[in-house]
Amino acid sequence: MTGVAHAPSPARGATARLALGTRLMLATLGFCLAFTLVTVAARTWSAWRGGIASMAADLSLLEQVFQPALERSVWDMDREALQVHVGSLASAEPVGRVELVVTSDNRPTETFSRQREGWESSRMAPTRRVELVHVPFAGRQETVGLLTLYGDERVLWSRLQREALAIGLTQLIQSLLLASLVVLVFSRLVTQHVRRIAEHLEQLSAETLDRPLVLQRPAGRRDELSQLEAGVNHLQANLSDHLRRQQRYEHELAGHRDRLAELVQARTVELEAANHQLQTLSRTDPLTGLANRRHFDEAAATEFKRARRSGRPLCLLLADLDYFKRYNDRHGHAAGDASLVRIAGTLRDCASRAGELVARIGGEEFAVLLPDTQAAQGRALAQRICDAVARLDIAHGASEVAPHITLSVGVAQYDPQGTPDFAALFQEADAALYRSKHRGRNQASG
Repeated sequence: MTGVAHAPSPARGATARLALGTRLMLATLGFCLAFTLVTVAARTWSAWRGGIASMAADLSLLEQVFQPALERSVWDMDREALQVHVGSLASAEPVGRVELVVTSDNRPTETFSRQREGWESSRMAPTRRVELVHVPFAGRQETVGLLTLYGDERVLWSRLQREALAIGLTQLIQSLLLASLVVLVFSRLVTQHVRRIAEHLEQLSAETLDRPLVLQRPAGRRDELSQLEAGVNHLQANLSDHLRRQQRYEHELAGHRDRLAELVQARTVELEAANHQLQTLSRTDPLTGLANRRHFDEAAATEFKRARRSGRPLCLLLADLDYFKRYNDRHGHAAGDASLVRIAGTLRDCASRAGELVARIGGEEFAVLLPDTQAAQGRALAQRICDAVARLDIAHGASEVAPHITLSVGVAQYDPQGTPDFAALFQEADAALYRSKHRGRNQASG
């Protein structure tokens, strides 16, 4: 009994070693660290591929947004607008360089480019190329340039860095929480009983050998070790099941998220196409196919600003069919609509130079916008239009001018000193049209 009382205590020798809970925590952290590294590597690679796809989608969206404006500006050869559009494209986050090559049968090839400071060509960043095709009027298309958008690799790395940091922090927090959970459960199920056993062994002496070891555990358990083993096994089973459920939930969530992104993208494409079609319809006269009043007002405002800024001439023609109300009353509205279609085609053929715009601004009223055109040239074109409409020889039994449909034209030219705005130019052309009517119709006045 004396040897028992003075023998070295196993618990005291164990104090210099790591506790079971500490070793378990370190092992768990090691496993979680390895798992975190593998997961971060896999998710970072996926994030890199996703970043490239996202940048390609962003470049495609920028291309779709700016393509109509670039085509219009290239066709008008508005270098100031081209510089502004190229600069706006270059300022977009995913764009590293913008290159616009303008090609034309009548002009030498020109290149407009802009790039971010420090940008370098990269095979990793996506590149978008699209031909710019302008439709000056229905039935004719002309390729006017090539737009190239280069992605910025630095943006890819910046996005990847943020994504990798978020992934790493998430996995680290999960690992710490998981390790804390394991230690807490182990402490409640095992550590406190091991300590109770160690304390009991330290207090053993000859006088206390008859003191039983009483563990504060529910009754009915046969063996502490077997119960401990069952508890650990149960914890491992719960932990494994928890990880499987978490992985399954994450996979299902990722699938739903990807499906939602596809649906949103599809709906976005459909909406953009519908908006484009609606915009086209809203700018075109449904009967004649000419530009409508809205399109005419927009183009007129643009050309007037350009003429005032550059000092170049601008001419406006207003045409009105003579006694057309009588024509509808005599021949019917169906015949009137057919005549309007033929006359609209004649006007379009007469004013077919680049930049010239023919619009239907009323029932039988038409307007012709002539950039870079002097008044004399405008009057000559107006007379050609009168002659061309007369040559159509559309019978008009109620006209007081001729046995066929005729039209009167008013011509006005922008005067930098006497024309403050486009409304004044329009009034001048309207007054000239009134003079043509007053002088006997079927003529042009300016």
